[in-house]
Amino acid sequence: MHPVINGSATLVSTAAATRFYPIGTPGQAWGVAEVAQWRARQVPQRSVEVDVVSAVHGLADRFEVETYGQVSYPDSPQANCNLPLVALRSRNWNPALPSVLVTGGVHGYETSGVHGALRFAAGHAGAYAGRVNLLIVPCVSPWGYERIQRWNADAIDPNRSFRPGSPVQECAALMRLVAPLHGQWAAHIDLHETTDTDESEFRPAVAARDGKPFVPGTIPDGFYLVADVANPQPAFQQAIIQAVERVTHIAPADAAGHLIGSPQVAPGVIEYDVQKLGLCTGITGARFTTTTEVYPDSPRTTPDECTAAQVAALEAALVFLLAQG
Repeated sequence: MHPVINGSATLVSTAAATRFYPIGTPGQAWGVAEVAQWRARQVPQRSVEVDVVSAVHGLADRFEVETYGQVSYPDSPQANCNLPLVALRSRNWNPALPSVLVTGGVHGYETSGVHGALRFAAGHAGAYAGRVNLLIVPCVSPWGYERIQRWNADAIDPNRSFRPGSPVQECAALMRLVAPLHGQWAAHIDLHETTDTDESEFRPAVAARDGKPFVPGTIPDGFYLVADVANPQPAFQQAIIQAVERVTHIAPADAAGHLIGSPQVAPGVIEYDVQKLGLCTGITGARFTTTTEVYPDSPRTTPDECTAAQVAALEAALVFLLAQG
């Protein structure tokens, strides 16, 4: 989750303020040529087919498998340019039950979100069969997943692009998928990470892309949640925090009481204006929404623990939802 403003726990050297991203001209926003130069640097490092699509089809005995579109970038280098968008849907969908959307991989480099959604589907979702309807979209941004990249191939951040008429293929496809039940969703949990590369790669890149100076910030050490300022649901957020802290540590606020530049409103919780920012959790109209943020670069955690934290967050969200009656 890229911060709205700067702040929090792990200080990045101020020497970075003088460093400029290796694409573009300082003070000038990128044009088509710079975007193409950036895209040419993005080399596939893993396979959506192997990691995601095969895992989804391996669950066809328990879910309806749905291919809801594809991402096509014909000028992407060194890889298949047509990537399927896949989802898992509860069998025997019952309109009388609460419906829950789970999304991962909106930012393709945030690995535990993808694998947390898949682990939950494979090992935990069965406990909620007949109690909730689940739509699980484990990898919203397959191009970004393969390249371990935050942006899509057009150098646009998907998680600032969930808006009507979005130019981002990944966002438009997901919005079409969930639109038939808009306003009927009970909950939406969007699985993310905040990584050190947010500060070392992404924020210098976005500053260069937009022709602005890069001002160094900080990264929280630990798990936190991003609630919707217009619909915060504090009890829901705290139920998730309490479950996750049994798996991994919760990020402490900094000396100013902030996490990643935003005021902490409760332990491990900040709030963003979801609709204004075009975030994924604004697409359903659900009563209960949250964005999880795992910190995989902490020396106090492991990749497996980060994935387990995502699963714990999902289970806590469902338990809370079902307790509402």
